[in-house]
Amino acid sequence: MKNDLIAVQFELLADLLEIQSANPFRIRAYRNAARTISSTSDSLADLAAAGGDLTQLPGIGKDLARQIVEIAQTGKLKSLTELQQQIPAGVVDMLRIQGVGPKKVAVFFNELHLTSLAELKAACEAGRISQLKGFGKKTEDSILQNIDHAAASASRFSIADAKAAVEAIVADLRLLPAVVRCEAAGSCRRRKETCGDLDVLAICSDPAPPMDRLAAHPLVAAVLQRGETKQRVRLVTGIELDLRVVPEESFGAAMQYFTGSKEHNVVLRQRARDLGLKINEYGVFRGDQSVAGRTEEDVYAAVGLPWIPPELRENRREFEWADQRQLPQLLQQTEILGDLHMHTVASDGTGTIQEMAMAAKARGLQYIAITDHSKRVSMANGLDADRLRTHWQEIRRVREQISGIQILCGIECDILEDATMDLPDDVLAEADWVVAVLHYGLRQPREQIMQRLLNAIRNPHVDAIGHCTGRMIGRREGADVNFADLLKAAADHQVMLEINAHPSRLDLDDVHAAAARDHGIPIVINTDSHSVDGFDVLQYGVDQARRAGLTAKDVANTRPLPEFLKLLKH
Repeated sequence: MKNDLIAVQFELLADLLEIQSANPFRIRAYRNAARTISSTSDSLADLAAAGGDLTQLPGIGKDLARQIVEIAQTGKLKSLTELQQQIPAGVVDMLRIQGVGPKKVAVFFNELHLTSLAELKAACEAGRISQLKGFGKKTEDSILQNIDHAAASASRFSIADAKAAVEAIVADLRLLPAVVRCEAAGSCRRRKETCGDLDVLAICSDPAPPMDRLAAHPLVAAVLQRGETKQRVRLVTGIELDLRVVPEESFGAAMQYFTGSKEHNVVLRQRARDLGLKINEYGVFRGDQSVAGRTEEDVYAAVGLPWIPPELRENRREFEWADQRQLPQLLQQTEILGDLHMHTVASDGTGTIQEMAMAAKARGLQYIAITDHSKRVSMANGLDADRLRTHWQEIRRVREQISGIQILCGIECDILEDATMDLPDDVLAEADWVVAVLHYGLRQPREQIMQRLLNAIRNPHVDAIGHCTGRMIGRREGADVNFADLLKAAADHQVMLEINAHPSRLDLDDVHAAAARDHGIPIVINTDSHSVDGFDVLQYGVDQARRAGLTAKDVANTRPLPEFLKLLKH
């Protein structure tokens, strides 16, 4: 039972309790516990099985610890199952509607006895929702506009797709004379690996032109809502975007508020209350007097903190670092000097060795490793020992012909289902760089997955484990990895761990990349390029590293090649 699956059950339990109007302190305890669980790198199931003390985790008391053990051992939580029997699944589906939270759902269920999306839609069409206390025609219309797209709006979108869309729209709005400033906020600004929706904030002399421009943008499929200062649209991809026009004196406060995360903002608001202040999207106030709000720096300074980079705003360690004035100097893309995972026409890439090297050089890289697939990946024309040695000879020949970039002879070697390597040790010994990976058998039990990974780590010729869980975000769950054992072994055997920068992988995730840093394990950020344009995904790997709080010293391929080679164990 993985941590995120335990956290999901606690989040659902909190939602159901809120629908039942349960004790708010109890609801908050479950939400806080879910955040703690999902941000913990060590497996709580393993810790529970070993008799570890779960109450040492922040916000986890004896009762919550008992429930974590219950989920870890049975896969279920009895209290959650009982609630699910009391509240129909169709009621929970209502939470997927944009702008509808547990409190609204509680009213639909408890007062109108609605139990499905279809019943809620019928109630809206009959005008019953607008007659409820605290509701109105605007809310009713909003539900009707969004209810058919509830499933789509609940889905998550790749950071690459989200970032491309929001940057195109922001750039377009900035062309208008009426737009003084325009920026993206939300989870996209925090560079989460997926985004549920998009947020754009603007300072405008007149809100009408940017709203008209947005409505006519080719990426916009429909305008869902439009008011004096806020507009909501649905893009052709299905993701929804909010444009908010805010006063210049409130822009910094709005950027901070709408960037989030919710968990980060809860802590920030409490710090403000402790100082007799109030923070919201309009500014920082002492009573009715505004004391800050024009810039984010002013907002944080008002509560005695330095500005915190958006990628860190998840209520993990950022407040601890900020209080101690030890916020890390987060990694910059320009600090990456090498890329150690890429493919050529020798396997399933589209570029030659020379083309890949020249493309890397043009992007400012000083060295690369060509790592075509080993033979197990037959669909990608993987290389056996003879073909690989011939390939390396060609790499060495090209290396002599190109100046300004060093090329290493590498291999992406599969860790087979029987826990052996896909190529013999005498072949791997000839490589400059070996990255070992899981491609097949990802659904094997944890014991087999770990035997495979640990055998690879102990191999004297393996330099790094690439995309170690094998996940494909939104498409395929990763292997069941015991990260406590993986991290210990990697540290003990001087094996690096990769952040695969491709936005469909981003594997390691941010939580485990941070844990690897704490274990002293060097991280390598690689593009896994299969073409000369593949290097462009590097930014997503750097963003993932920044979310993990990594600096240049934590990332091995920020070093010049001679220093990088000193980190290798062979």
